[in-house]
Amino acid sequence: MIQHLDDLLQIAGKTKKMKLAVAAAQDEDVLKAVSEAAKMKIVEPLLFGNVSEIREIADRIGMDLSSAELIQCEDFQEAAAGAVHAVSSGKADFLMKGLTDTSVLLKAVLKKEAGLRTNRLLSHVMVYSPQAYHKLLLLTDGGMNITPDLQDKKEILMNALEVARALGIVPVKVACLAAKEKVDDKMEATIDAAKLAEAQTRGIYGENVIVDGPMAFDLAVSKEACKIKKFESPVAGDADILLVPNIEMGNGIGKAMTYMAQAASAGIIMGARVPIVLVSRADEFKTKLYSIALGSMIAMNKQT
Repeated sequence: MIQHLDDLLQIAGKTKKMKLAVAAAQDEDVLKAVSEAAKMKIVEPLLFGNVSEIREIADRIGMDLSSAELIQCEDFQEAAAGAVHAVSSGKADFLMKGLTDTSVLLKAVLKKEAGLRTNRLLSHVMVYSPQAYHKLLLLTDGGMNITPDLQDKKEILMNALEVARALGIVPVKVACLAAKEKVDDKMEATIDAAKLAEAQTRGIYGENVIVDGPMAFDLAVSKEACKIKKFESPVAGDADILLVPNIEMGNGIGKAMTYMAQAASAGIIMGARVPIVLVSRADEFKTKLYSIALGSMIAMNKQT
């Protein structure tokens, strides 16, 4: 099992090199991360966008384009469509957003004729390596789905489980977060959490998965808090996945991880036929590099 995101770089670089299609690749920060991932033999890049701008940036940052394929596109829509087609045709293994807007790329992904849609909801999964925690911690969904209903949460969880399995986590322990541990008719998060936990008994999540909730954040990650509150659960204090009830909780926990806990991180969009690397311009270089490595591992896992 991978204990830190640095381990992910080492493992991804020693396995099969995945082909990465980047939509609107004329972005310096993105190309820096792609360049490093290529040097580490994690990916072989296909760069869609304004080729002259891509070459100019590559020259400025010292990027070797000899192993990359460059495809000229007139605008962001064409770049997104080209990158998506590269994946659907088998020429590339996964996607990354470059300079184009998120909505443009996802619109191209969700077109029926593109062949990347599945029957599952798209959702965002963050992987954190907090200094104060003993292993990687996955968080979902703090980036896409605003107020998911019970069925949405099941699909969000299935997406996160796919990430956890690609990371070699066995068993996967899931904490369905809420503000309290008891079901309260006035708090929908507690009701859904209990139903998600109960669904485990029907085997819908597959083998080696333990789901519990409702559970407050402190009980999900702290054995000491569990001891003080006399709370017992095989997930408590040892969660691998934090499933949040809404985007506000997910966004808040995620930002606290990054800015208060100095946690290294990687982010991915799941639910399509291939993983989609989608990072913020504010994300650090390492976050982008980790995210590419994560996408590579998931894409490889899908092929096995």
